[in-house]
Amino acid sequence: MNSEDIQAEVLKMGAQARAAAHALTKLTSDQKNEILRAMADSVLANEAAILEANEKDLASADELGLTDAMKDRLRLDSERLAGIANGIREVADLHDPTGEVIKEWTRPNGLRIQKKRTPIGVIGIIFESRPNVTSDAAVLCFKTGNATILRGGKEAIHSNRALAAALQEGGAPAGLPDHSIQLIPFTDRESVRYMAEMDKYLDLIIPRGGAGLIEAVVSMARMPVIKHYDGICHVFVDKDADLSMAEEITINSKIQKPSVCNALETLLIHKDVAEAFAPQIAESLLAKNVELRGDEAFMALCHSDAVIPATEADWTTEYLDYILAVKVVDDLDAAISHINHYGSHHTETIVTRDAAAAEKFQLEIDSATVFWNASTRFSDGGEFGFGAEIGISTDKLHARGPMALEELTSYKYLVFGEGQVRG
Repeated sequence: MNSEDIQAEVLKMGAQARAAAHALTKLTSDQKNEILRAMADSVLANEAAILEANEKDLASADELGLTDAMKDRLRLDSERLAGIANGIREVADLHDPTGEVIKEWTRPNGLRIQKKRTPIGVIGIIFESRPNVTSDAAVLCFKTGNATILRGGKEAIHSNRALAAALQEGGAPAGLPDHSIQLIPFTDRESVRYMAEMDKYLDLIIPRGGAGLIEAVVSMARMPVIKHYDGICHVFVDKDADLSMAEEITINSKIQKPSVCNALETLLIHKDVAEAFAPQIAESLLAKNVELRGDEAFMALCHSDAVIPATEADWTTEYLDYILAVKVVDDLDAAISHINHYGSHHTETIVTRDAAAAEKFQLEIDSATVFWNASTRFSDGGEFGFGAEIGISTDKLHARGPMALEELTSYKYLVFGEGQVRG
């Protein structure tokens, strides 16, 4: 398909989405929930077709140069499809924030003012690798009355098409307005540019993927962008940490699922516990095939030739793999300084029994989510009770951290008068 045809198709989808967004405002919460449950049933009913499509994507994974971690993100099976369907049902069960009165007050002149949640309108989602994003993004946007245009990467194009078709097939008989959920069916780079320039129809664009994709979208976009930048997540083991707990949290944060943005990438160890903890955690991680890249202090303490010297680049790298950078720091202030300088403002954890140290860490760390004595892997919309998430924003406006239903709404003011005029 040539560039002009791609542009025409994207613009057509934009116009269709704008019409769908208007139709969505007329649906009640009960109607939306019924449609969502029908979508969930359809995902399971179309399991064979979806898994067959996914096999096509996996067959091309080596040719596209996907790492083992990226292949894992791409892979679907019966269990993962059941998880997708359950996620849709969980969203159906959640409170619908649209129409909610955030605040209400009456002015001295008798005007009554309501600040009320509304859909944003039409949201474009650009993502890579993970086909479950097709479902998560579509259903969260739909629940909040937003029409969605999805553009996935070539790695998962067959899976994305099959999932989008299943959602449409299930939702339409239940009352899903036409074109509420649209997937751009091709992966040409031009489609990203045309989406980013389509401010006539798109109210918001959310890129999910590598830094290159996000930076490209930001540079081209004519509408607001909510960025899902790198997840350079840290665990800091404080001098008053329970070292057994610290080991468990570190291992879970790194290897429970290393290919995702809330996985641990840099471990910081207070120098007062480094002599005891460094060899302990090195032995545990190396036994689990984690490649360690340490600073001089860590290398000297962990007594293993398997540790690779860390470079400056390691402190700013999102590995998404079985690789971990490790550094010994002088104190709590040094840990905070390192994270704020090298981190991506995503998710950080302090392991300590000292409440004052934890409070200082949580106050001074400039990240979207800051944990005390818990794995970074809990930085997730589902784990927060949001049902699913559209992504994890590393911005500060208008959303930050795991984005779910409330973050997909805007608001407007409704003003009720009795003939008042301004003097």
